[in-house]
Amino acid sequence: MGMRVIIIEDEKPSARRLQRMLDNLNVKAETLLHSVEESVTWFKKNAHPDLIFLDIQLSDGLSFEIFEAVDIKSAVIFTTAYDEYALQAFKLNSIDYLLKPIDEVELANAIKKYQERMPKQQLVTLDFNEIKNLLVNPIDRVYKKRFSVKVGQHLKLIDIDDIECFYSENKGTYAYTSDGRNYLLDTTLELLENELEPQNFFRISRKFYVNIKAIKDMISYTNSRLQIKLNTFNEQEVIVARERVKDFKDWLQ
Repeated sequence: MGMRVIIIEDEKPSARRLQRMLDNLNVKAETLLHSVEESVTWFKKNAHPDLIFLDIQLSDGLSFEIFEAVDIKSAVIFTTAYDEYALQAFKLNSIDYLLKPIDEVELANAIKKYQERMPKQQLVTLDFNEIKNLLVNPIDRVYKKRFSVKVGQHLKLIDIDDIECFYSENKGTYAYTSDGRNYLLDTTLELLENELEPQNFFRISRKFYVNIKAIKDMISYTNSRLQIKLNTFNEQEVIVARERVKDFKDWLQ
């Protein structure tokens, strides 16, 4: 299609996964950038691409800081794990966004939407302060150490290290602990993405987050997937989605 695309994403496995997904759509993203500083330097030295896939929260700050340092001439599709409330700011500015983990069909639709409006491409205009306020200072990444859950009339604290996995079921999100108990949480897997230490927890599918310390065994499964055996959780099969297997293996290392 001849368009120049780059990806700005601080988590390298996620960047490579998006790159592969774009490749399957015959869209080549040859440049991967991983921080605000690296991106600003790159934009000052290179011709701006047609389209940027941009993670909102990078390791050294919000990606909007790139726009404050450089006059970006590209269309932008944001990638984010934030909920619908925070995304109202993007809708107001007619900015496209994709929720993580990125779905192949949604990605294809975003590319199609970009191509349809490409002749009348608009420059990105964002109210930085409005969006920063909506995102509640996500630069300071403080990961969850414990969760408080309601048990009857009582509140119970669960240490993060005691949780083998998080999973969604019947529109609820649950934490399963090493003592074999399930606790209903007042959150979603999407919101957990920014609250869990990425070195310890990995989202293996739309349904499961697993704790690396709770993995007992990994077994080849149908359709190039992996089955995970956790220390005590055996209520249902824990399967690594096929599109997440490579990133999962990278994460293990």
